[in-house]
Amino acid sequence: MPIDHPPSRSPARIEDRPTWLVSRLYARSSALLAAGFEAHGEGLRSYHYRLLAALEEWGPASQADLGRAAGIDRSDVTAALSELESRRLVERSADPGHGRRKIVTITPAGVARLLELDGVIDEVQERVLRPLTAAQRRQFVALMARLLAGGDERAG
Repeated sequence: MPIDHPPSRSPARIEDRPTWLVSRLYARSSALLAAGFEAHGEGLRSYHYRLLAALEEWGPASQADLGRAAGIDRSDVTAALSELESRRLVERSADPGHGRRKIVTITPAGVARLLELDGVIDEVQERVLRPLTAAQRRQFVALMARLLAGGDERAG
């Protein structure tokens, strides 16, 4: 027997559960982010943005440290950095203190591209938070940061 309800509805027992709402908001924000980069990123994605942002803020880093800082799987960092390097947005050089380690540095072109991509990110934030007032936006961000800072009870 087919389900007879609009596809936008959720079962009542889950519709107000924070985990459900967070997962739905994550899906919506991820889709908006992907669409924003698709339209204006010129082939770059949000993980490229995270790598450039980390390098611009914290300076040169090893590929491994950069991947950890940006929350990108180690196996994906090399490919992403190769893409950025081919566009001359980053440079990789051998670490003189460690034979196989590569140090990654953002280039002036990388800083300029990062600033352009800030506009893509800003537009996505605006679209995600559009229903909220400025005060509600600040409160929402503060509450999310507080939840994340609470940590994982399994780690304690």
